[in-house]
Amino acid sequence: MWVLQVCHSYYPPFLDCARQGSQLFKGTPFKVITVYLTGQPDADVASKTDSDEVVFFGYPSHKVGGLKLSAIRKLRSVVSNKQVAFCFTHRAKPTYVALLATDLPVISLRHNYDDFKRWGRRMLVNVFRKRVLLLGVSNSVRDDMRKQLPCWPQEKIMTLYNHIDVDAMQAEQVTKKEARAHLQLPQNAWIVGNVGRLHRDKDQATLIRGFHAALPSLPSDGLLVIMGAGPLQYELQALVSELDLKGRVLFTGNVANARRYFKAFDVFVLSSDHEPFGMVLLEAMAAGLPLICSNSGGGSEVVSGIGDLFPLGDAVELSVCLLRSYAGIDKLDASAIDHHLRMHFSDESIRQKFWQLPLLQQWALKCQCQPGHDPTSKERSSV
Repeated sequence: MWVLQVCHSYYPPFLDCARQGSQLFKGTPFKVITVYLTGQPDADVASKTDSDEVVFFGYPSHKVGGLKLSAIRKLRSVVSNKQVAFCFTHRAKPTYVALLATDLPVISLRHNYDDFKRWGRRMLVNVFRKRVLLLGVSNSVRDDMRKQLPCWPQEKIMTLYNHIDVDAMQAEQVTKKEARAHLQLPQNAWIVGNVGRLHRDKDQATLIRGFHAALPSLPSDGLLVIMGAGPLQYELQALVSELDLKGRVLFTGNVANARRYFKAFDVFVLSSDHEPFGMVLLEAMAAGLPLICSNSGGGSEVVSGIGDLFPLGDAVELSVCLLRSYAGIDKLDASAIDHHLRMHFSDESIRQKFWQLPLLQQWALKCQCQPGHDPTSKERSSV
């Protein structure tokens, strides 16, 4: 029995989204075939997708606009010779294609707010509501969908957090000394880290102001390091100059495989405005870092119980959090952070939560894949 996973593309961060989808079916009776609508065939991508089979349609992005009839026909061909139980899709276009190409149940994972602000998207899922399960990557995204689809029963709009292979992530991350050497940072400085696009949604301006407010009580070699590039680069650099922080706030630009170098930081801050989830928080947890996050969106759910929260846009409260972190107040050791990560955001823990979803259990029972036992059991049941 197969699961059809449909993704729009494999460009970052969507390749990891596909990997996460594949992981949900590890150790179950299901095999996964992943289809990428756009992007040329790539052996490295196929390997990292971690599916039993990977198909590249190779469309340019504009070819899957509109009715997407060609993609629909190709997807029908892919499933025509396989016994497919249901589809697992990421975002709107793959969901559209899967619903029109098959008569299968569709699990649609949504990563953003306002996905159903468009009338056409609401109409599509309403037409096919009997065979759609909508999942948000956080309670915040889930609640946003429930608000936009008020007639849907709650069990058809649920939460499935993003997740990582903790051991693989930690094996990839280099030591503090190596990370600082790679980023050309001083070895003995106390460093606040932030990773993300230089975009208004990430609100690095509040982070810079909060760091400035805390600076008189921080060590003389304290630094704020921001990894990423984006349209606000010059505006943020102007703010640094205005606050006389030259040499104390460093912009690295984009860093390839940035997650490898999180141990360069002493504390990690996510200052975003309504972050749907915040994968960088999991990468920071894998590095054992203390976390500070704005209380806006899904990021606050990730940090709750493990780090400090501050009101969105409040530089003064952010500065208080920075000073608490520097002083080690309520600081958790790396083992406690690792335990929290594994309990709530590892591939294994989310797989268990996924298979506990009531509607998914009903669908699996209908295709007789789990007669009386947990489909995540290592014992493979008869298909």
